[in-house]
Amino acid sequence: MHKIQKFAALSVLSLAAGLIPLPAQAAQRPGCPAPTTAQEKQAAAAETDTPPKGAGAIKGVRVNHIPRGFTNGGTVVNKHDGITEYSYQWSDDRSEVDIKHRSLWVRVVCWPRASRLTQLKNAPFDLGTFSGETRTMKVGARRVLTQEGDGALGHGRYAGWVERKGVVVTVMASQPLVPELAQIIKGIEL
Repeated sequence: MHKIQKFAALSVLSLAAGLIPLPAQAAQRPGCPAPTTAQEKQAAAAETDTPPKGAGAIKGVRVNHIPRGFTNGGTVVNKHDGITEYSYQWSDDRSEVDIKHRSLWVRVVCWPRASRLTQLKNAPFDLGTFSGETRTMKVGARRVLTQEGDGALGHGRYAGWVERKGVVVTVMASQPLVPELAQIIKGIEL
């Protein structure tokens, strides 16, 4: 009879454990934001949004501060080596070599091994690597790695951080938007 009581007690505990809700923080943390099938098709076709999408352009991400002056935008999806790079780029009609060109690129990278800021220097990104002279700064509650934009990314400032294990966010702001970069970073919510 003693064994049956232990078994019954364990069954009740197991049942109760399944009924006890997880902490709110754990329940609110979905996996890494992923593009919809429609967004993947749009990216593959290199379709442009005119006018550009707004704060919810990246599914699962909210970009609360988008500077004014953009005329078009587009989704980019790149899957390789077990990671997914999912982004949206806002830009104006000026030539990319024009120093007044306005461009904002926000990307989420689903990289299961990402857990520390220092890993970004050797991250397996296809575009936008932290290969130059970097510095770490605090923007709101985030520790962010930054560097000057290089030739492939254009002029401006490039920033990135590990939002949580497996989720990296990067932002490239062209030179006219650099004064607003901290505000852009603070306004990004996953």
